[in-house]
Amino acid sequence: MQKISTNSPSPAKPPSPSKPELPLDLTGAHITAGASAAHRLYQALCEMIVSGLVKPGEPLPPSRTLAKQTGFRRNAVVTAYERLIADGFADATVGSGTFVAARIPARAAEPKKPKVIVEAPQQGAFSLGCTHIDERAVQRFRAFVGRRMRAFGSEHLHYGDPRGSRELRAAIADRLLSARGLRCDPDQIMLTSGTLHALRIVLSAILKAGDQVWCEDPGYPAARKTIAHCGYRAVPVPVDEHGMRIAKGRTAAPSARAAYVTPSHQFPLGVQMSMPRRLELLDWAKQAGAFVLEDDYDSEFRYDGAPLMSLAGIDHLQRVIYMGTFAKTLFPGLRIGYCALPERLIADVTAARTALDRFPGTLMEGAVADMLNSGAFAANLKRVRKLYREARDALAETLETRSDGVLSVPVPSQGLHLVARFDPSVDLSVAAEAKLAAGAEGWLLADTYSRTRPLPGFVLGFSGHAVPKLVASAERLARESRAALRVSRSARRA
Repeated sequence: MQKISTNSPSPAKPPSPSKPELPLDLTGAHITAGASAAHRLYQALCEMIVSGLVKPGEPLPPSRTLAKQTGFRRNAVVTAYERLIADGFADATVGSGTFVAARIPARAAEPKKPKVIVEAPQQGAFSLGCTHIDERAVQRFRAFVGRRMRAFGSEHLHYGDPRGSRELRAAIADRLLSARGLRCDPDQIMLTSGTLHALRIVLSAILKAGDQVWCEDPGYPAARKTIAHCGYRAVPVPVDEHGMRIAKGRTAAPSARAAYVTPSHQFPLGVQMSMPRRLELLDWAKQAGAFVLEDDYDSEFRYDGAPLMSLAGIDHLQRVIYMGTFAKTLFPGLRIGYCALPERLIADVTAARTALDRFPGTLMEGAVADMLNSGAFAANLKRVRKLYREARDALAETLETRSDGVLSVPVPSQGLHLVARFDPSVDLSVAAEAKLAAGAEGWLLADTYSRTRPLPGFVLGFSGHAVPKLVASAERLARESRAALRVSRSARRA
Protein backbone atom coordinates (compact mmCIF):
# COMPACT_ATOMS: atom_id res chain seq x y z
CA MET A 1 0.00 0.00 0.00
CA GLN A 2 1.35 3.44 -0.92
CA LYS A 3 1.30 5.73 2.16
CA ILE A 4 1.24 9.46 1.51
CA SER A 5 1.95 12.08 4.14
CA THR A 6 -0.87 14.61 4.20
CA ASN A 7 0.44 17.14 6.74
CA SER A 8 3.52 19.39 6.60
CA PRO A 9 4.72 21.95 9.16
CA SER A 10 3.59 25.56 8.66
CA PRO A 11 6.53 27.87 7.87
CA ALA A 12 5.04 30.63 10.10
CA LYS A 13 4.85 28.48 13.23
CA PRO A 14 7.24 26.18 15.00
CA PRO A 15 6.70 22.59 13.88
CA SER A 16 4.13 20.67 15.86
CA PRO A 17 4.36 16.96 16.60
CA SER A 18 3.77 15.16 13.29
CA LYS A 19 0.52 13.26 12.81
CA PRO A 20 0.47 9.69 11.47
CA GLU A 21 0.56 9.63 7.69
CA LEU A 22 -2.81 9.46 6.00
CA PRO A 23 -2.82 6.11 4.12
CA LEU A 24 -3.96 6.39 0.52
CA ASP A 25 -3.83 3.25 -1.61
CA LEU A 26 -3.69 4.45 -5.22
CA THR A 27 -2.92 1.06 -6.76
CA GLY A 28 -5.28 -1.45 -5.12
CA ALA A 29 -8.12 -3.49 -6.57
CA HIS A 30 -10.58 -0.67 -5.80
CA ILE A 31 -8.82 1.62 -8.31
CA THR A 32 -10.12 1.67 -11.88
CA ALA A 33 -7.13 1.32 -14.19
CA GLY A 34 -7.01 4.00 -16.85
CA ALA A 35 -9.51 6.27 -15.05
CA SER A 36 -8.88 10.00 -14.63
CA ALA A 37 -6.66 11.22 -11.79
CA ALA A 38 -9.66 12.77 -10.03
CA HIS A 39 -11.61 9.51 -10.18
CA ARG A 40 -8.68 7.42 -8.91
CA LEU A 41 -8.06 9.83 -6.05
CA TYR A 42 -11.76 9.77 -5.18
CA GLN A 43 -11.72 5.96 -5.10
CA ALA A 44 -8.62 5.95 -2.85
CA LEU A 45 -10.18 8.45 -0.45
CA CYS A 46 -13.44 6.46 -0.33
CA GLU A 47 -11.56 3.24 0.40
CA MET A 48 -9.63 4.95 3.17
CA ILE A 49 -12.81 6.35 4.78
CA VAL A 50 -14.88 3.18 4.41
CA SER A 51 -12.07 1.05 5.82
CA GLY A 52 -11.99 3.20 8.97
CA LEU A 53 -8.40 4.32 8.42
CA VAL A 54 -9.57 7.86 9.20
CA LYS A 55 -12.20 8.66 11.80
CA PRO A 56 -15.47 10.58 11.38
CA GLY A 57 -14.83 14.31 11.82
CA GLU A 58 -11.10 14.03 11.13
CA PRO A 59 -9.77 16.82 8.87
CA LEU A 60 -8.53 16.12 5.35
CA PRO A 61 -5.46 17.97 4.07
CA PRO A 62 -5.83 21.16 2.03
CA SER A 63 -6.13 20.60 -1.69
CA ARG A 64 -2.75 22.21 -2.42
CA THR A 65 -1.04 19.97 0.12
CA LEU A 66 -2.65 16.79 -1.18
CA ALA A 67 -1.87 17.77 -4.78
CA LYS A 68 1.80 18.21 -3.87
CA GLN A 69 1.97 14.90 -2.03
CA THR A 70 0.14 12.81 -4.66
CA GLY A 71 1.60 14.45 -7.74
CA PHE A 72 -1.89 15.13 -9.07
CA ARG A 73 -2.95 18.56 -10.28
CA ARG A 74 -4.82 20.67 -7.76
CA ASN A 75 -7.97 20.73 -9.90
CA ALA A 76 -8.03 16.89 -9.73
CA VAL A 77 -7.90 17.07 -5.92
CA VAL A 78 -10.62 19.72 -5.84
CA THR A 79 -12.82 17.57 -8.09
CA ALA A 80 -12.27 14.51 -5.88
CA TYR A 81 -13.14 16.53 -2.76
CA GLU A 82 -16.27 17.95 -4.38
CA ARG A 83 -17.43 14.45 -5.25
CA LEU A 84 -16.71 13.22 -1.70
CA ILE A 85 -18.87 16.02 -0.34
CA ALA A 86 -21.65 15.42 -2.90
CA ASP A 87 -21.73 11.69 -2.09
CA GLY A 88 -21.82 12.26 1.67
CA PHE A 89 -18.35 11.05 2.57
CA ALA A 90 -17.06 14.48 3.64
CA ASP A 91 -18.27 17.86 4.88
CA ALA A 92 -16.78 21.29 4.13
CA THR A 93 -16.87 24.37 6.35
CA VAL A 94 -15.84 27.74 4.96
CA GLY A 95 -12.69 28.88 6.69
CA SER A 96 -12.15 25.56 8.46
CA GLY A 97 -11.49 23.05 5.68
CA THR A 98 -12.77 19.61 4.65
CA PHE A 99 -13.56 16.85 7.17
CA VAL A 100 -14.58 13.21 7.06
CA ALA A 101 -18.38 13.07 7.44
CA ALA A 102 -19.78 12.21 10.86
CA ARG A 103 -21.92 9.46 9.29
CA ILE A 104 -20.78 7.43 6.31
CA PRO A 105 -23.48 6.61 3.72
CA ALA A 106 -24.64 2.99 3.83
CA ARG A 107 -24.01 2.65 0.14
CA ALA A 108 -20.33 3.30 0.76
CA ALA A 109 -19.81 -0.37 1.57
CA GLU A 110 -18.56 -2.13 -1.53
CA PRO A 111 -21.13 -4.79 -2.47
CA LYS A 112 -19.90 -8.30 -3.09
CA LYS A 113 -19.84 -9.11 -6.75
CA PRO A 114 -22.24 -11.94 -7.60
CA LYS A 115 -20.63 -15.05 -9.01
CA VAL A 116 -21.86 -15.46 -12.56
CA ILE A 117 -21.73 -18.98 -13.98
CA VAL A 118 -22.14 -19.30 -17.73
CA GLU A 119 -22.39 -22.84 -19.02
CA ALA A 120 -19.93 -23.46 -21.83
CA PRO A 121 -21.37 -24.88 -25.07
CA GLN A 122 -20.93 -28.61 -25.53
CA GLN A 123 -18.11 -29.70 -27.82
CA GLY A 124 -17.85 -33.49 -27.40
CA ALA A 125 -19.33 -36.32 -29.42
CA PHE A 126 -23.12 -36.19 -29.83
CA SER A 127 -23.17 -32.40 -29.25
CA LEU A 128 -25.81 -30.74 -31.39
CA GLY A 129 -25.04 -27.71 -33.54
CA CYS A 130 -21.50 -28.74 -34.56
CA THR A 131 -20.62 -28.36 -38.23
CA HIS A 132 -17.88 -29.08 -40.72
CA ILE A 133 -16.81 -26.86 -43.59
CA ASP A 134 -14.69 -28.24 -46.41
CA GLU A 135 -11.19 -26.78 -46.63
CA ARG A 136 -11.81 -25.74 -50.24
CA ALA A 137 -14.85 -23.78 -49.12
CA VAL A 138 -12.80 -22.12 -46.39
CA GLN A 139 -10.23 -21.02 -48.96
CA ARG A 140 -12.94 -19.61 -51.24
CA PHE A 141 -14.61 -17.81 -48.37
CA ARG A 142 -11.30 -16.35 -47.20
CA ALA A 143 -10.65 -15.06 -50.71
CA PHE A 144 -14.12 -13.52 -50.94
CA VAL A 145 -13.71 -11.80 -47.56
CA GLY A 146 -10.30 -10.45 -48.59
CA ARG A 147 -11.62 -9.11 -51.87
CA ARG A 148 -14.55 -7.42 -50.13
CA MET A 149 -12.27 -5.83 -47.55
CA ARG A 150 -9.93 -4.51 -50.21
CA ALA A 151 -12.94 -2.91 -51.89
CA PHE A 152 -14.19 -1.48 -48.58
CA GLY A 153 -17.03 0.89 -49.45
CA SER A 154 -19.14 3.61 -47.93
CA GLU A 155 -21.95 1.16 -47.17
CA HIS A 156 -20.07 0.17 -44.02
CA LEU A 157 -19.84 3.77 -42.79
CA HIS A 158 -23.52 4.42 -42.14
CA TYR A 159 -26.66 2.66 -41.00
CA GLY A 160 -28.08 0.57 -43.80
CA ASP A 161 -31.32 -1.14 -44.75
CA PRO A 162 -32.84 -2.82 -41.65
CA ARG A 163 -33.37 -5.90 -43.82
CA GLY A 164 -29.69 -6.20 -44.81
CA SER A 165 -27.90 -5.84 -48.15
CA ARG A 166 -30.00 -6.36 -51.24
CA GLU A 167 -27.18 -8.34 -52.87
CA LEU A 168 -27.29 -11.10 -50.26
CA ARG A 169 -31.08 -11.00 -50.04
CA ALA A 170 -31.28 -11.52 -53.81
CA ALA A 171 -28.85 -14.45 -53.61
CA ILE A 172 -30.94 -16.03 -50.82
CA ALA A 173 -34.13 -15.56 -52.83
CA ASP A 174 -32.53 -17.40 -55.78
CA ARG A 175 -31.40 -20.19 -53.48
CA LEU A 176 -34.86 -20.60 -51.93
CA LEU A 177 -36.45 -20.89 -55.35
CA SER A 178 -34.05 -23.55 -56.61
CA ALA A 179 -33.75 -25.57 -53.37
CA ARG A 180 -37.11 -25.18 -51.66
CA GLY A 181 -39.56 -24.18 -54.37
CA LEU A 182 -40.19 -20.87 -52.64
CA ARG A 183 -40.65 -17.90 -54.95
CA CYS A 184 -40.16 -14.53 -53.28
CA ASP A 185 -38.81 -11.08 -54.00
CA PRO A 186 -35.57 -9.94 -52.33
CA ASP A 187 -37.66 -7.23 -50.64
CA GLN A 188 -39.41 -10.01 -48.72
CA ILE A 189 -36.12 -11.29 -47.25
CA MET A 190 -34.74 -9.97 -43.97
CA LEU A 191 -31.28 -10.88 -42.67
CA THR A 192 -30.94 -11.72 -38.98
CA SER A 193 -28.30 -13.16 -36.68
CA GLY A 194 -30.10 -16.52 -36.59
CA THR A 195 -33.44 -18.28 -36.33
CA LEU A 196 -34.16 -17.26 -32.74
CA HIS A 197 -33.37 -13.65 -33.61
CA ALA A 198 -35.80 -13.83 -36.52
CA LEU A 199 -38.39 -15.35 -34.20
CA ARG A 200 -38.10 -12.47 -31.74
CA ILE A 201 -38.37 -9.81 -34.44
CA VAL A 202 -41.32 -11.39 -36.24
CA LEU A 203 -43.32 -12.19 -33.11
CA SER A 204 -42.91 -8.63 -31.85
CA ALA A 205 -44.45 -7.40 -35.10
CA ILE A 206 -47.43 -9.77 -35.33
CA LEU A 207 -48.38 -10.45 -31.70
CA LYS A 208 -49.22 -8.56 -28.55
CA ALA A 209 -48.26 -9.51 -25.01
CA GLY A 210 -49.97 -12.65 -23.76
CA ASP A 211 -50.92 -14.01 -27.21
CA GLN A 212 -50.74 -17.78 -27.61
CA VAL A 213 -48.34 -19.60 -29.93
CA TRP A 214 -48.65 -23.29 -30.80
CA CYS A 215 -45.37 -25.17 -30.29
CA GLU A 216 -44.57 -28.80 -31.10
CA ASP A 217 -44.42 -31.19 -28.14
CA PRO A 218 -41.78 -32.56 -28.10
CA GLY A 219 -40.06 -29.65 -29.73
CA TYR A 220 -37.13 -27.27 -29.82
CA PRO A 221 -36.64 -26.01 -26.23
CA ALA A 222 -34.79 -22.84 -27.25
CA ALA A 223 -37.73 -21.69 -29.37
CA ARG A 224 -40.17 -22.27 -26.51
CA LYS A 225 -37.92 -20.29 -24.16
CA THR A 226 -37.63 -17.43 -26.65
CA ILE A 227 -41.40 -17.25 -27.10
CA ALA A 228 -41.97 -17.22 -23.33
CA HIS A 229 -39.17 -14.73 -22.71
CA CYS A 230 -40.77 -12.29 -25.15
CA GLY A 231 -44.00 -12.33 -23.17
CA TYR A 232 -46.08 -14.74 -25.26
CA ARG A 233 -47.69 -18.02 -24.19
CA ALA A 234 -46.16 -21.15 -25.73
CA VAL A 235 -48.92 -23.80 -25.98
CA PRO A 236 -47.63 -27.39 -26.36
CA VAL A 237 -49.29 -29.31 -29.20
CA PRO A 238 -48.59 -33.07 -29.47
CA VAL A 239 -46.63 -34.52 -32.40
CA ASP A 240 -47.14 -37.96 -33.96
CA GLU A 241 -45.66 -39.72 -36.98
CA HIS A 242 -47.37 -37.20 -39.28
CA GLY A 243 -46.21 -34.07 -37.46
CA MET A 244 -48.11 -31.58 -35.32
CA ARG A 245 -51.66 -32.66 -34.49
CA ILE A 246 -53.62 -29.63 -35.64
CA ALA A 247 -56.90 -30.79 -34.07
CA LYS A 248 -55.18 -30.92 -30.67
CA GLY A 249 -53.95 -27.38 -31.19
CA ARG A 250 -57.44 -26.14 -32.01
CA THR A 251 -58.69 -27.69 -28.76
CA ALA A 252 -55.82 -26.53 -26.56
CA ALA A 253 -55.63 -22.94 -27.82
CA PRO A 254 -58.40 -22.02 -30.29
CA SER A 255 -57.46 -18.33 -30.10
CA ALA A 256 -53.73 -18.81 -30.83
CA ARG A 257 -52.27 -16.19 -33.18
CA ALA A 258 -49.25 -18.15 -34.42
CA ALA A 259 -47.74 -21.62 -34.70
CA TYR A 260 -44.03 -22.49 -34.62
CA VAL A 261 -43.23 -25.72 -36.52
CA THR A 262 -40.29 -27.67 -37.97
CA PRO A 263 -42.19 -29.49 -40.76
CA SER A 264 -39.33 -30.70 -42.97
CA HIS A 265 -37.53 -32.56 -40.17
CA GLN A 266 -39.35 -32.27 -36.87
CA PHE A 267 -37.12 -31.53 -33.93
CA PRO A 268 -36.36 -33.84 -32.22
CA LEU A 269 -38.33 -36.84 -33.55
CA GLY A 270 -37.26 -36.36 -37.16
CA VAL A 271 -40.67 -36.98 -38.75
CA GLN A 272 -41.83 -35.10 -41.83
CA MET A 273 -45.14 -33.31 -41.58
CA SER A 274 -47.47 -35.09 -43.99
CA MET A 275 -49.16 -33.20 -46.81
CA PRO A 276 -52.65 -33.55 -45.25
CA ARG A 277 -51.34 -32.07 -41.99
CA ARG A 278 -49.62 -29.24 -43.88
CA LEU A 279 -52.83 -28.33 -45.64
CA GLU A 280 -54.77 -28.61 -42.37
CA LEU A 281 -52.31 -26.25 -40.67
CA LEU A 282 -52.55 -23.72 -43.50
CA ASP A 283 -56.37 -23.90 -43.41
CA TRP A 284 -56.29 -23.15 -39.68
CA ALA A 285 -53.99 -20.16 -40.17
CA LYS A 286 -56.26 -18.72 -42.86
CA GLN A 287 -59.43 -19.24 -40.83
CA ALA A 288 -57.93 -17.90 -37.59
CA GLY A 289 -56.07 -14.99 -39.19
CA ALA A 290 -52.91 -16.45 -37.67
CA PHE A 291 -49.39 -16.97 -39.00
CA VAL A 292 -47.21 -20.06 -39.25
CA LEU A 293 -43.50 -19.72 -38.46
CA GLU A 294 -41.69 -22.38 -40.48
CA ASP A 295 -38.22 -23.23 -39.13
CA ASP A 296 -36.53 -25.05 -42.02
CA TYR A 297 -33.27 -25.36 -40.12
CA ASP A 298 -31.67 -28.41 -41.81
CA SER A 299 -33.62 -28.92 -45.03
CA GLU A 300 -30.36 -28.80 -47.01
CA PHE A 301 -29.21 -32.08 -45.46
CA ARG A 302 -31.46 -34.69 -47.00
CA TYR A 303 -29.91 -38.09 -47.67
CA ASP A 304 -32.71 -40.14 -49.23
CA GLY A 305 -35.24 -38.94 -51.80
CA ALA A 306 -36.52 -35.48 -52.58
CA PRO A 307 -37.88 -33.31 -49.75
CA LEU A 308 -41.45 -32.13 -49.63
CA MET A 309 -42.00 -28.56 -50.75
CA SER A 310 -41.70 -26.04 -47.95
CA LEU A 311 -44.84 -24.82 -46.22
CA ALA A 312 -44.06 -21.32 -47.44
CA GLY A 313 -43.83 -22.64 -51.01
CA ILE A 314 -47.26 -24.28 -50.75
CA ASP A 315 -48.71 -21.17 -49.14
CA HIS A 316 -46.96 -18.73 -51.54
CA LEU A 317 -45.93 -16.67 -48.50
CA GLN A 318 -49.44 -15.64 -47.56
CA ARG A 319 -49.68 -16.89 -43.98
CA VAL A 320 -46.28 -18.57 -43.58
CA ILE A 321 -43.07 -16.88 -42.42
CA TYR A 322 -40.05 -18.91 -43.50
CA MET A 323 -36.88 -18.94 -41.35
CA GLY A 324 -33.44 -20.29 -42.23
CA THR A 325 -29.80 -19.88 -41.26
CA PHE A 326 -26.23 -20.36 -42.50
CA ALA A 327 -25.14 -21.72 -39.10
CA LYS A 328 -25.35 -25.33 -40.33
CA THR A 329 -24.67 -24.91 -44.04
CA LEU A 330 -21.53 -22.80 -43.49
CA PHE A 331 -20.62 -22.25 -39.82
CA PRO A 332 -22.24 -20.77 -36.68
CA GLY A 333 -19.65 -18.03 -36.26
CA LEU A 334 -21.11 -16.17 -39.24
CA ARG A 335 -24.21 -15.26 -37.20
CA ILE A 336 -26.26 -14.81 -40.36
CA GLY A 337 -29.79 -16.11 -40.73
CA TYR A 338 -32.80 -14.88 -42.65
CA CYS A 339 -36.56 -14.93 -42.88
CA ALA A 340 -38.91 -14.65 -45.85
CA LEU A 341 -41.99 -12.57 -45.14
CA PRO A 342 -45.49 -12.22 -46.57
CA GLU A 343 -45.73 -8.89 -48.38
CA ARG A 344 -48.31 -7.63 -45.90
CA LEU A 345 -45.79 -7.97 -43.05
CA ILE A 346 -42.76 -6.30 -44.65
CA ALA A 347 -43.45 -2.83 -43.25
CA ASP A 348 -44.37 -4.00 -39.72
CA VAL A 349 -41.46 -6.43 -39.39
CA THR A 350 -39.01 -3.87 -40.77
CA ALA A 351 -40.24 -1.34 -38.21
CA ALA A 352 -39.82 -3.93 -35.45
CA ARG A 353 -36.29 -4.68 -36.63
CA THR A 354 -35.42 -0.99 -36.62
CA ALA A 355 -36.67 -0.66 -33.05
CA LEU A 356 -34.87 -3.78 -31.78
CA ASP A 357 -31.38 -3.50 -33.24
CA ARG A 358 -31.60 -1.19 -36.26
CA PHE A 359 -29.88 -3.30 -38.95
CA PRO A 360 -27.61 -6.34 -39.43
CA GLY A 361 -23.83 -6.29 -39.68
CA THR A 362 -22.49 -5.58 -43.15
CA LEU A 363 -18.93 -6.89 -43.29
CA MET A 364 -19.70 -10.54 -44.11
CA GLU A 365 -22.80 -10.06 -46.27
CA GLY A 366 -20.87 -9.60 -49.51
CA ALA A 367 -18.67 -12.66 -48.95
CA VAL A 368 -21.68 -14.88 -48.23
CA ALA A 369 -23.39 -13.55 -51.38
CA ASP A 370 -20.23 -14.47 -53.32
CA MET A 371 -20.35 -17.99 -51.85
CA LEU A 372 -23.95 -18.43 -53.01
CA ASN A 373 -23.52 -16.87 -56.45
CA SER A 374 -20.22 -18.59 -57.29
CA GLY A 375 -21.38 -22.15 -56.63
CA ALA A 376 -18.95 -22.56 -53.70
CA PHE A 377 -21.87 -22.85 -51.27
CA ALA A 378 -23.53 -25.68 -53.23
CA ALA A 379 -20.20 -27.49 -53.68
CA ASN A 380 -19.52 -27.35 -49.93
CA LEU A 381 -23.00 -28.70 -49.19
CA LYS A 382 -22.45 -31.63 -51.52
CA ARG A 383 -19.17 -32.56 -49.87
CA VAL A 384 -20.25 -32.22 -46.24
CA ARG A 385 -23.54 -33.99 -46.93
CA LYS A 386 -21.51 -37.08 -47.83
CA LEU A 387 -19.50 -36.80 -44.59
CA TYR A 388 -22.65 -36.42 -42.51
CA ARG A 389 -24.27 -39.43 -44.15
CA GLU A 390 -21.24 -41.56 -43.23
CA ALA A 391 -21.33 -40.27 -39.66
CA ARG A 392 -25.07 -40.92 -39.39
CA ASP A 393 -24.75 -44.50 -40.64
CA ALA A 394 -21.79 -45.30 -38.37
CA LEU A 395 -23.55 -43.92 -35.30
CA ALA A 396 -26.86 -45.68 -35.97
CA GLU A 397 -25.22 -49.03 -36.72
CA THR A 398 -22.99 -48.93 -33.62
CA LEU A 399 -25.86 -48.07 -31.29
CA GLU A 400 -28.12 -50.76 -32.74
CA THR A 401 -25.56 -53.57 -32.67
CA ARG A 402 -23.80 -52.76 -29.39
CA SER A 403 -26.96 -52.15 -27.39
CA ASP A 404 -28.27 -55.69 -28.10
CA GLY A 405 -31.70 -54.34 -28.96
CA VAL A 406 -32.01 -52.16 -25.88
CA LEU A 407 -31.99 -49.05 -28.08
CA SER A 408 -34.14 -48.48 -31.15
CA VAL A 409 -32.42 -46.15 -33.62
CA PRO A 410 -34.52 -45.06 -36.63
CA VAL A 411 -32.12 -43.78 -39.31
CA PRO A 412 -33.25 -40.27 -40.28
CA SER A 413 -33.50 -39.43 -43.97
CA GLN A 414 -32.64 -35.81 -43.21
CA GLY A 415 -31.00 -33.63 -40.62
CA LEU A 416 -27.97 -33.55 -38.37
CA HIS A 417 -29.12 -35.60 -35.38
CA LEU A 418 -30.83 -38.89 -34.63
CA VAL A 419 -32.94 -40.23 -31.79
CA ALA A 420 -32.07 -43.44 -29.91
CA ARG A 421 -35.01 -44.72 -27.82
CA PHE A 422 -35.63 -47.23 -25.11
CA ASP A 423 -38.90 -49.10 -24.96
CA PRO A 424 -41.62 -46.66 -23.78
CA SER A 425 -42.12 -48.77 -20.63
CA VAL A 426 -38.57 -48.06 -19.44
CA ASP A 427 -38.23 -45.51 -16.63
CA LEU A 428 -36.87 -42.11 -17.70
CA SER A 429 -34.10 -42.35 -15.11
CA VAL A 430 -32.47 -45.19 -17.08
CA ALA A 431 -31.58 -42.85 -19.95
CA ALA A 432 -30.34 -40.16 -17.54
CA GLU A 433 -28.12 -42.63 -15.66
CA ALA A 434 -26.71 -44.14 -18.86
CA LYS A 435 -25.90 -40.72 -20.32
CA LEU A 436 -24.14 -39.65 -17.13
CA ALA A 437 -22.17 -42.89 -16.80
CA ALA A 438 -21.08 -42.76 -20.44
CA GLY A 439 -20.02 -39.12 -20.19
CA ALA A 440 -22.13 -38.50 -23.27
CA GLU A 441 -23.24 -35.12 -24.49
CA GLY A 442 -26.28 -34.48 -26.67
CA TRP A 443 -29.70 -34.27 -25.01
CA LEU A 444 -32.06 -36.51 -23.15
CA LEU A 445 -35.16 -37.01 -25.29
CA ALA A 446 -37.33 -36.32 -22.23
CA ASP A 447 -35.91 -32.79 -21.99
CA THR A 448 -37.60 -31.80 -25.26
CA TYR A 449 -41.11 -32.56 -23.96
CA SER A 450 -43.42 -30.08 -22.29
CA ARG A 451 -46.76 -31.70 -21.41
CA THR A 452 -46.95 -34.87 -23.47
CA ARG A 453 -45.73 -37.97 -21.64
CA PRO A 454 -42.00 -38.08 -22.46
CA LEU A 455 -40.23 -41.07 -23.97
CA PRO A 456 -36.92 -42.41 -22.62
CA GLY A 457 -33.99 -41.95 -24.96
CA PHE A 458 -31.35 -39.65 -26.37
CA VAL A 459 -31.07 -36.89 -28.99
CA LEU A 460 -27.60 -37.31 -30.50
CA GLY A 461 -25.86 -35.02 -32.96
CA PHE A 462 -23.58 -36.57 -35.58
CA SER A 463 -22.61 -33.58 -37.75
CA GLY A 464 -19.19 -32.04 -37.35
CA HIS A 465 -17.79 -35.02 -35.40
CA ALA A 466 -15.04 -37.42 -36.47
CA VAL A 467 -16.44 -40.89 -37.17
CA PRO A 468 -13.95 -42.80 -34.92
CA LYS A 469 -14.88 -40.55 -31.99
CA LEU A 470 -18.59 -41.06 -32.68
CA VAL A 471 -18.18 -44.84 -32.81
CA ALA A 472 -16.19 -44.98 -29.56
CA SER A 473 -18.72 -42.76 -27.79
CA ALA A 474 -21.63 -44.81 -29.18
CA GLU A 475 -20.05 -48.01 -27.84
CA ARG A 476 -19.79 -46.49 -24.36
CA LEU A 477 -23.37 -45.19 -24.46
CA ALA A 478 -24.71 -48.57 -25.64
CA ARG A 479 -22.79 -50.38 -22.91
CA GLU A 480 -24.00 -48.03 -20.17
CA SER A 481 -27.56 -48.20 -21.51
CA ARG A 482 -27.56 -52.00 -21.13
CA ALA A 483 -26.12 -51.70 -17.63
CA ALA A 484 -28.60 -49.05 -16.49
CA LEU A 485 -31.50 -51.09 -17.81
CA ARG A 486 -30.29 -54.20 -15.96
CA VAL A 487 -30.10 -52.29 -12.70
CA SER A 488 -33.58 -50.84 -13.24
CA ARG A 489 -35.11 -54.26 -13.95
CA SER A 490 -33.38 -55.79 -10.93
CA ALA A 491 -34.76 -53.03 -8.73
CA ARG A 492 -38.26 -53.66 -10.06
CA ARG A 493 -38.04 -57.39 -9.38
CA ALA A 494 -36.77 -56.73 -5.88
